[in-house]
Amino acid sequence: TAWSLERAMPMMHASTVDACLAAHGVTVANGLTDTQVLASRAKHGTNELEKEESTPFWKLVLAQFDDTLVKILLGAAMISFVLAFFEDNEGAAAFVEPFVIVLILVINASVGVWQESNAESALDALKELQSSTATVVRNGQLTPNLPASELVPGDIVHVRVGDKVPADCRVILLKTTTLRTDEGSLTGESATVSKVTMPVAADARIQAKINMAFAGTTVSNGTFVALVCQTGMETEIGKIQKDVQQAASEEEKTPLGQKLDAFGEMLTKVISVICLLVWAMNFRQFFDPVHGGVFKGCIYYMKIAVALGVAAIPEGLPAVITLCLSLGTRRMVAKNAIVRKLPSVETLGCCTVICSDKTGTLTTNQMTAVAMVHPSTESELAEFTVEGVSYRPEGRVVGLPRLTAGNKGVLALSKVCSLCNEAQIVYNAGADKYERVGEPTEAALKVLVEKLGLPTVPPAASKADAAIVCNDAWERAFKQQAMLEFDRDRKSMSVLVSPQASADSLSTTANGKAGGATQLMVKGAPESVIERCSHQRLANGTDVPLTAASRKRIMAKFNEMARRPLRVLAFACKENVGPLADYTAEKGSSHPMHSALSDPSKFPEIETGMTFVGLVGIKDPARAEVKGAIEMCGDAGIRVIMITGDTKDTAEAIAKEIGIFQEGEDISEKSFTGAQFFALPAEQRKSLLMRGGGSRVFSRTEPRDKQELVRMLRAEGEVPAMTGDGVNDAPALKQAAIGIAMGIA
Repeated sequence: TAWSLERAMPMMHASTVDACLAAHGVTVANGLTDTQVLASRAKHGTNELEKEESTPFWKLVLAQFDDTLVKILLGAAMISFVLAFFEDNEGAAAFVEPFVIVLILVINASVGVWQESNAESALDALKELQSSTATVVRNGQLTPNLPASELVPGDIVHVRVGDKVPADCRVILLKTTTLRTDEGSLTGESATVSKVTMPVAADARIQAKINMAFAGTTVSNGTFVALVCQTGMETEIGKIQKDVQQAASEEEKTPLGQKLDAFGEMLTKVISVICLLVWAMNFRQFFDPVHGGVFKGCIYYMKIAVALGVAAIPEGLPAVITLCLSLGTRRMVAKNAIVRKLPSVETLGCCTVICSDKTGTLTTNQMTAVAMVHPSTESELAEFTVEGVSYRPEGRVVGLPRLTAGNKGVLALSKVCSLCNEAQIVYNAGADKYERVGEPTEAALKVLVEKLGLPTVPPAASKADAAIVCNDAWERAFKQQAMLEFDRDRKSMSVLVSPQASADSLSTTANGKAGGATQLMVKGAPESVIERCSHQRLANGTDVPLTAASRKRIMAKFNEMARRPLRVLAFACKENVGPLADYTAEKGSSHPMHSALSDPSKFPEIETGMTFVGLVGIKDPARAEVKGAIEMCGDAGIRVIMITGDTKDTAEAIAKEIGIFQEGEDISEKSFTGAQFFALPAEQRKSLLMRGGGSRVFSRTEPRDKQELVRMLRAEGEVPAMTGDGVNDAPALKQAAIGIAMGIA
């Protein structure tokens, strides 16, 4: 049967598309039948994660009394209440002491419950996510807006740009020439991932499964058809939730809790011995007639011993500790930190190691253009540093004033950056934040265009305009007529644009005219784009032949930028596009060249004889405050360990930039990939992690790798804090002595 085939071949990423479909007994056109859906749901359940029940109020209350000192006080209060009943003369006054003890405990518990319930409700509000839907083929019919919870393994789903992937899926058909997904929250990669339909290695890690689309990730570019392989708790996110639950079951008391428990146990023993000695020393006094009998004498001296014991107990200590921790949480709230458990404040002070995710924690998780290069003369390339660390269109291009009409070369680069681009930057007034729509690298180029400015565009009058004013000017001057989508073979994408009425005011050529014909704007991998260029545009707008020496110079600059490492894109244009000169979207299929624009194999022929206009280096930059924080940690004797899913080169470059590693430092035994490190014997892993202290960098890690590293540190007596902002950090956050979740991802 189909299900026995599935059991025989569980690794869909290592199988061909036909084999995957056969394993589930399904076709792309027909999808599953109702009978198959019911059978699959009976086996795999609904496509939902197990809901973690919130802590009941009574459990929150009881948790406040799970402390040795508090238990001692409770015991003392109970004994005091019992003895008060035997008082003949004192009446209600005998109950004052036990009542005060209970009152202190109630106040202490109330503060703790109030603090933790506030944190719980705040976190619940942060976790609320909209329910998702999916477009599914069943019984040969395309069903839009099916609740994602109803998906089962074997379903055929259609997913398009902007959608969240509803389950773990095997990509079986690309409906566009390229497909990219944003997996940053799951894997920690700062760049989007290009997807394919071919099988990959059976032992591939998450980052290498480029034919799979994972639940909860977002499609940033392209449209595709996929086969649902895992749902609910069987998805990668489901596995992460299981790891979180496992980490919760291994939770230990905080250092403060452990110290208070040890102090409480010692205090109990000392007080018990003293009380017993005091009571025994007065044994002869039990028979004094003044007590009215031996039993009453025994009770009288027992009350004295208990009173002595109660007096020795620091009943105000739990309340003082709770009050101090509460004041600490109030100060942290002022810095936008939600403290879920009061002792976490103290644990921060005991921290010996900080394990930090990179993407979105040490860095902004907002791809930013940081370097720009263009040919200034026939034999020289001019490089400019671009300020800024986010999508906020603020910062200058160092050494380059606001563009004038004479800066033809830079204008040409700005033109291609803006027009050969599908992304948008929008201003969220409520959060005072600039957000991207589309590919992160393309969004970075849009921001660069705004930073460069335009000679015909005055500075923006509002924050909303600042994100679009220059890009809008380019779009008004040049109308897009067609797009030649990116593909993995030619490693470039391009657009055909035609000049409009305002184009001459934004001329990028030496003659000062935009021309009336359709033009080609191209961006892509430097080695691919430069190979198809025949000229280069200089700063004054003059086009000169691209000689062998010029190509070598440009490629040397590209290689140098890539080693920093930056993600480098090359930009080119072509004003003379031959038979496409009169092509417009309105003519469409009636134009003789329309068939060439519909056939990706013809795209390289169109993208030849181009003019090189420049390079742009892009990266996910470090947060401005991180380097200073790392230095403070070093001064305090706290180790910093970076654990990321990103590439080794990128991780090491950021580590050097923010001070985790120093320039020239030997990092051969300090920087590892997850697969490399966990392939070593356990004793060697422990030695490499702990030997000589100092910082470490772990790259290409999976969620379980992060969790295991934190577990190893705790086993060695360290008090690790874990900081992270993605789903992939959750197990390690729970495993750590203190987990610090950064924002929402």
